[in-house]
Amino acid sequence: MKLLFFCTRWGQEHQPWNDFCKKVKNAGYDGVETALPLDNEERVHILSALAKYDLELIAVQWDTGTADFTAYAKEYELRLRSAATANPLFITSHTGKDFFSFEQNEQLLNLAQKIGDEKGVKIVHETHRGKFSFAAHITRAYLEKLPWLKLTLDISHWFAVAESYLADQAGAVDLALAHTDHIHARIGYVNGPQVNDPRAPEWEDVVQKHLLLWDKVLDMHKNNGREQLTFTTEFGPFPYMQLLPYTEIPVVSQFKINEYMLNLLKKRYNLPYNFDQL
Repeated sequence: MKLLFFCTRWGQEHQPWNDFCKKVKNAGYDGVETALPLDNEERVHILSALAKYDLELIAVQWDTGTADFTAYAKEYELRLRSAATANPLFITSHTGKDFFSFEQNEQLLNLAQKIGDEKGVKIVHETHRGKFSFAAHITRAYLEKLPWLKLTLDISHWFAVAESYLADQAGAVDLALAHTDHIHARIGYVNGPQVNDPRAPEWEDVVQKHLLLWDKVLDMHKNNGREQLTFTTEFGPFPYMQLLPYTEIPVVSQFKINEYMLNLLKKRYNLPYNFDQL
C-alpha cells in the first residue's frame, strides 16, 4: 500500500513558493497541502513551483467564513469549484458551521459531493472545531445518514472539544476511522489541539494514542484493498504554537516538529526516514 506525506503551507506563508517547495522536497515530503487563491496569476505561480519540484497538491477550502447560510453556500461553491480547477489529488474542506442546522450542513455536504462528481475531484471533509464535524458524536449522525461521506481526520480537535481521549465514544470514533481518507498528523490533548512539542517525553502517551488510531485507519485501508493513504504533518504556527512570554518567539520550530512527525511516521510504517530528525 502506498503512503504519501504532505507538508502544510500553513505557517510558512512568509517563504517564497520556490524556496518553500525546495525545502519541502529536501525534507522528504511527497507534496504540499495548501489553500489556493482565487487570483489566477498567483495560482499559476504556486502550481509552477510545485511542478518544478515534482510535488503533489492537496487543495484546502477553509476560508469560507460568513455566518449567513445563503451567502456561505454561495461562497463555498465558488471556492470548491475554483480549487477543483487546479487538478489537486483531492480537496480537504472545512465545511459548514457548528451553529448551522443539521439540514443546512447536510445541504453543503451534498453540494460538495455534487461538485466533486462534476469535476472528477474527491472532496473530503475535515474534523474541525467550529465546523459541522466539531465533535465525534455530532459527526456520527452525518456519517450514519450519508454513508458516502469521507473525512480528513484531525482528531486533535475532538480531544479538545470533549476534554477526553474519547474512550467513552469508541463507536463514534471507529465509524469516523472507517470513513477516513486523509489524516492530519498533529498531536492534540484534552485541553487543546496542539501539544507544545511532540518530542518531549511528557507527551509520549498522548502521541501513542494518536498513532494507534492512525494505525487503525491504515489497517482498515489495507483490509478494504485501498491502494493509498495520505498524511499531512500539520503542527501549526501561533496561536496553535505556544510562544515564550513577552518575546513572540515560538517555543519550537514549526517546520522541525513537522519534520519530526514525518520521520516518526515513516519509521513506524517501515519507510526510509531521516535518522537525524528522530
